[in-house]
Amino acid sequence: MLAILRAFWQPLRMWRIVLAYGAGLAVIALLIEYLQYRHIIRSLPTEGYIAALAIVFVGIGLWVGMRINPSPATTPFEPNERAIASLGVTPREYAVLELLARGHSNKEIARVMEISPNTVKTHVANLYAKLGVSGRGKAVEAARALALIA
Repeated sequence: MLAILRAFWQPLRMWRIVLAYGAGLAVIALLIEYLQYRHIIRSLPTEGYIAALAIVFVGIGLWVGMRINPSPATTPFEPNERAIASLGVTPREYAVLELLARGHSNKEIARVMEISPNTVKTHVANLYAKLGVSGRGKAVEAARALALIA
């Protein structure tokens, strides 16, 4: 029953949209006629008329585009906890990985996390081994592919 109602409703919805656009175009046509279309065209240079028409069409295009493709609701990023657990990434290594993704150097990471640079190097080496990569960029790329970081 629900499928029949949906099948019936969709064409009605489309006709409502078509009629709304038709009414809008009719109003525009009447407005142009009311403003003595030929007199305005002759008094304005062709470039001005084309520019005005282009502005109208750009506005209509933007409006239709925003109606067809509304912006999706953004949801906060949630890391893939299963991947983190299966790789055996510790919370400290995960914090180092997040700072790596932001482009921090080992010294900056050490300063932020209040640990020694050698400890950061150890965490980074462990991350390389767990992710199966050999560089910072590849580690970040692999972590994003596994949805570990945003």
